[in-house]
Amino acid sequence: MKAFIFTAGYGERLRPITDAMPKPLVPVVNVPALHWPLALLRRAGVSRVIMNLHHRPDDLVRYCEANNNFGFEISFSREDPILGTGGGLKKCEKELSGGDFLVLNGDVVMDLDLEALLAYHRERRAVATVVLYRHPDAAEIGPVGVRGDLVADFRNFLGTGINSGFVFTGAAALSPSIFSRLDRDFSSIVYTAYVDIIRHGALHYFVHGGFWHDIGTPESLYRVNMAMLEDLDDAGALLGTLAGKGISPVSQGALVEKGALVEGSVLGDGARVESGALVRGSVLLPGAAVEKGAVLDGALVFGDAVLYSEGTTERSAMKAGGGLAPSSL
Repeated sequence: MKAFIFTAGYGERLRPITDAMPKPLVPVVNVPALHWPLALLRRAGVSRVIMNLHHRPDDLVRYCEANNNFGFEISFSREDPILGTGGGLKKCEKELSGGDFLVLNGDVVMDLDLEALLAYHRERRAVATVVLYRHPDAAEIGPVGVRGDLVADFRNFLGTGINSGFVFTGAAALSPSIFSRLDRDFSSIVYTAYVDIIRHGALHYFVHGGFWHDIGTPESLYRVNMAMLEDLDDAGALLGTLAGKGISPVSQGALVEKGALVEGSVLGDGARVESGALVRGSVLLPGAAVEKGAVLDGALVFGDAVLYSEGTTERSAMKAGGGLAPSSL
């Protein structure tokens, strides 16, 4: 069994964070997002992984090599120019054509049961089985319409008007026959292969009932960190299958000065909270700084910038957006 992880994207909505690091290395509770799909694959017994590369490719290669590829046999597919989800997968047809394989996103945090997905996919002898997740904001995120056991539409692309309350997680189990429906140039797997399969009445779906979080925007990155704080035991148990250790909301490399108060927050490596500051329900990414006497409540901070805030922010030196900090991952 092999797996393909999409890791080439720019992460444009997450800038300026992704100017300093590739999106799969953006930390969630101080663990790079890439750990989640790798942990799912480890739990399912998958040993061979292909990752596509374009934006800051050497950062990802160095990170994997520094961690001995986490015990996987990892190969990298470099793209120049970037090929999208369709072209990127098509480029690896030769490596993936031996049998059914899995596809995951390198920037999604979820606890998907890959063994159950594969069993469902194989029972139906499906060309493709996409993983859907019921979400209250499906209409805004991008709804997936279903009829019975099959997918009928993505984002109303086929004009069905169906909104079944599902979103597409980015994960799928695929058979090698998918490659005949993919383009070699820049393209989307959804609007080439999946839509073509829908037109032939054959796109199956598997409903994921656990947690699913995208880190595509500062707001969603903030929310997944807060969600994981409430479920550290389960998150740590999953990630422990990969790294052999749990996760910590406060990095050993973070500094909280005497007289500062930190409550229910995530502090990344190199983050600093100066004396007299109050940080509550916030996320300080690597290198972030909260100056003396400042108040942060419900914020995401990168460098000296608040990228998202839903509470009180009182910092004279803080800017709304902008600012860079070196990643210490």
